[in-house]
Amino acid sequence: MKDFAKIRSDFKILEQEVNGKPLVYLDNAATAQKPKQVVDALVSYYEMDNANVHRGVHTLAGRATDAYEGAREKVRAFIGASHTKEIIFTRGTTTGLNLVADSYGAANISSGDEIVISHVEHHSNFIPWQQLAKRTGATLKFIEPEEDGSISVEKAASVIGAKTKIVAITHVSNVLGTITPIQAIAQIAHENGAVIVVDGAQAVPHMAVDVAALDVDFYAFSGHKMLAPTGTGVLYGKKALLEKMEPTEFGGEMIDFVNLYDSTWKELPWKFEAGTPTIGGQIALGAAIDYLTEIGMDAVHLHEGELVRYALAEMQKISGITIYGPLDANKRAGLVTFNLEGVHPHDLATVLDEEGIAIRAGHHCAQPLMKWLGVNSTARVSFYIYNTKEEVDAFIQGLKLTKEYFGL
Repeated sequence: MKDFAKIRSDFKILEQEVNGKPLVYLDNAATAQKPKQVVDALVSYYEMDNANVHRGVHTLAGRATDAYEGAREKVRAFIGASHTKEIIFTRGTTTGLNLVADSYGAANISSGDEIVISHVEHHSNFIPWQQLAKRTGATLKFIEPEEDGSISVEKAASVIGAKTKIVAITHVSNVLGTITPIQAIAQIAHENGAVIVVDGAQAVPHMAVDVAALDVDFYAFSGHKMLAPTGTGVLYGKKALLEKMEPTEFGGEMIDFVNLYDSTWKELPWKFEAGTPTIGGQIALGAAIDYLTEIGMDAVHLHEGELVRYALAEMQKISGITIYGPLDANKRAGLVTFNLEGVHPHDLATVLDEEGIAIRAGHHCAQPLMKWLGVNSTARVSFYIYNTKEEVDAFIQGLKLTKEYFGL
């Protein structure tokens, strides 16, 4: 296990100053920084192995293919999938979720069917199902969150029924940090003959995830939130389901044979990977998985939990702060969303930026949830492996400074 005190030295970006102050990066739910090991893996591919995969017989093509498919195996082991055929490389969570909606959804949803989602979903796990329902005449149904924003098994069971064909749910809310009981909801979905699709963008980078143990049918996540480059991601799908699905993009790598009036596709996973993929990026995703595996995902989750627990305690000492989501750190992942009375979230973020502190402000691509919370926007701090209690202290001091700045 890596020493958390030494981890920061792997992230050169954190050595800089912003507005004359040491950078305190607390926007990890949006994207994570990249350690030297991941950057080196990306640079090494372009400097030494730059070639297209699967198509060439020359040495560079062979090395690139081995590294690319090696990254796929690392992903498989990291999330507990049974076979690399179940690992589809994508551009990120959004691409994976849209692929399921456009392929599985288009073939299996019709008028009268029901698609179940929740109010807490990121737009990427909301709009694809909304649009699928509009195209097919299906009914969109919603799991109402509990008062603290969490999704309960009881509420899910009351909405999922005999007409339900798809349940699409987030594993961890990008706004509230709430952790959804995926395994129990998957069982309810399957008992009703439905498949479950999970947005794992905020889960896989921060905790141990075993897709086989959860018994999910589809699970999507992004590389850039887990130390890897942007434009990388994964869709896991059960092999039996993926084999029956049609691709939604055509050309290049996914082709088997092309005739004048018909064509055939390669086997899994390549039939869903049209065109030249993000080769270097996915190889670097493999390096990110190596890095996180060395730390240990249980250790990652514990470290973030300590920071959240400390932040929640200190924030509650400041008058005028409203915290959204459960106040029990054991019931949330490594982020805290809040508002400061009398200060717009964007103004708050601007003042904190002057102090070198990077946070997120806005609706966080979750406007239905903002409406449910009764606000237009919020501020959010989110932690990762390189953050420290000292940075939480700097953030708390920044909140106090903001109150002074606005005469509060």
